Amino acid sequence: MAASGSAVGLGNIWGFPTNAASNGGAAFLFAYLVMAFALAYPALMAELIIGRHAKANSIKALQSISRGPKTRLLAVFVGSLGILTVSFILSFYAIVSGWMMAFFLDPLARLTGMSGAASWLVTDGELRNGIFVVLFMALTIHIIRAGVKDGIERWASRLMPMLILILLLLIVYVLAQPGAMDGLRAYLVPDFTQIANPRLLVDAMGQAFFSLSLGVGTMLIYGSYISKRENLPVTGSLVALLDIGIAVIAGMLILPAMYVALASGVEIFNPDGSLVAGPALIVSVLPELFDDMGAMGIFVSLAFFLLMTIASLTSSISMLEVPVAFAVEYRKMARGRAALLIGAIVTCVSLVIVLNFDPLFDLVVNYATEVSQPLLGFFFCIFVAWIWRRDAVLKEIVQGSPEAESGVFWKIWPVYVKFVCPAAILLVYLG
Repeated sequence: MAASGSAVGLGNIWGFPTNAASNGGAAFLFAYLVMAFALAYPALMAELIIGRHAKANSIKALQSISRGPKTRLLAVFVGSLGILTVSFILSFYAIVSGWMMAFFLDPLARLTGMSGAASWLVTDGELRNGIFVVLFMALTIHIIRAGVKDGIERWASRLMPMLILILLLLIVYVLAQPGAMDGLRAYLVPDFTQIANPRLLVDAMGQAFFSLSLGVGTMLIYGSYISKRENLPVTGSLVALLDIGIAVIAGMLILPAMYVALASGVEIFNPDGSLVAGPALIVSVLPELFDDMGAMGIFVSLAFFLLMTIASLTSSISMLEVPVAFAVEYRKMARGRAALLIGAIVTCVSLVIVLNFDPLFDLVVNYATEVSQPLLGFFFCIFVAWIWRRDAVLKEIVQGSPEAESGVFWKIWPVYVKFVCPAAILLVYLG
């Protein structure tokens, strides 16, 4: 459940639909599904297998399967880059998550007659953004300090069912509104002329790696918490299917909601004719739609931004766990102290981005999700398929899954992750 919580987050409910909106709807959906199953799932399995084998942080885990000083040095580089990347992801993630918290409190403020506070909550500003970054990170740090069982696992098991329930209820409501079917068609009917667009393929690959939390050590850390009795191919498949399923279902909420907004007179197109995407979609277009719903809109807004806040939290706790696990295992720091120190550093980086939003936000997002994560996924494939001994990989997989040696997974995955995945990642990455 914790691994699923890491995989399911704003990357699914905000990132995927906004990427779909800016890349032709169904064309992006098709490319994303190909990238998720063809590249992201094999890379996910590589991380889970390494993690369960080593039962350690990303640097120590990669070193444990290295052969010789050169590959051990590469392990330090890849593990360190993963820790740095996930910290940068959390730094911009905390900003967006802070927006979700602010917009969640807005309808509560209106219901209690605090119109001044409600107006402040939905007005973009450095003070508001800074305050909610600190609040969100404080909540994340609090959960991480409690550890895996009492903190991460307990919260993930509570938040995930709630997230799915709210998402489904909102979809049912939105699809009953005028204009929703136009949005559904835009989402599900592909324009295959856009498939050859290199930008779409890079965005789809970045989205698949980002939403599955790949390359940065998150899934490796959760792999280290998986029992040797668990069936790893099944566990990995469930995590991937849940993540991909939530993303696809979220698109059935966001894209139809945009066209419902259009039917209500809200502008959803940019001057160049493209759909509004990115932060503006969540904090501008949809709130306008909720406002046009009258009294019901307050409760729909409350449910939607509660959903977004829960999605934020399920992923942020997994991201902070990566550098904290390194500090606890490698630097022998107490968990509470490590969570406070690293959380404070990430918070400071977030505040720097808040104060320099225009030049830094998109730069950090693009570096982390479209450059660093696919590159790290490439290196994980190299480690598990080229550096780690094949018999040792099989030995790890058959624990909890003795039939795996003669199954389809073992016949396909090792060759696939050795040749196809690295080559495909590089082709998209460099193309």
